[in-house]
Amino acid sequence: MAGHSKFKNIMHRKGRADAQRSKLFSKLSREITVAAKSGLPDPAMNPRLRLAVNNAKAESLPKDVIERAIKKSQMGDADSYEEIRYEGFGPGGVGVIVEALTDNRNRAAANVRSIFAKNGGALGETGSVAFMFDRMGQITYPASAGSEDEIMEAAIMAGAEDVESDEESHTIWTAFEDHGAVIDALTATLGDPKSTAISWRPKTLTPVEGDGVATLMKMIDALDEEDDVQNVYANFDISDEEMAKLG
Repeated sequence: MAGHSKFKNIMHRKGRADAQRSKLFSKLSREITVAAKSGLPDPAMNPRLRLAVNNAKAESLPKDVIERAIKKSQMGDADSYEEIRYEGFGPGGVGVIVEALTDNRNRAAANVRSIFAKNGGALGETGSVAFMFDRMGQITYPASAGSEDEIMEAAIMAGAEDVESDEESHTIWTAFEDHGAVIDALTATLGDPKSTAISWRPKTLTPVEGDGVATLMKMIDALDEEDDVQNVYANFDISDEEMAKLG
């Protein structure tokens, strides 16, 4: 989360312990199973499954685990999973979008609502937050993939919308409908990306300072650790100085 406006879509899972990594693997496997169920069980013929598999590989999910997750989709294991999007507000009025994959809608809703409430936030109605974000494709390369200018040139040639670079990585944004084509073009130029995703990108950022920073981070971490939650996105803007205070 370093950087004044490097919100990184809160898909941060830094400093994972073994238990956290196990939970991440479970989430990645679940996404693969549901993605395979939504279309053909072949990544080459199913864009969503291709994204899920690529992201799993980027997190070092073992090949046999990936294969088992795909096979599960053909055995009825994915039938009970429901995709749900929750929208709400965190401390300081920060807009938060939570994407869940759950086999128990009531449990997921109760747990997500509780996390918001315990950390000074509140769930809102569907659409109360989504309008603050754009649904876009996201492609990430490590900083070693090239200089900022080189990545920008490659992204423009591939048809991307925007690029954000820092000392650790390059994040390339695409229109939702162009995501697959841009991935293919960039892979031919730069090699395989570190990760790809369909994400919610904030249109504007909400500044957060003081005590609200720690509370917001606590809420986001709790949401990210919730079993039913796949992804969390928020439109906050926290300075390096405020982040440094968290230690």
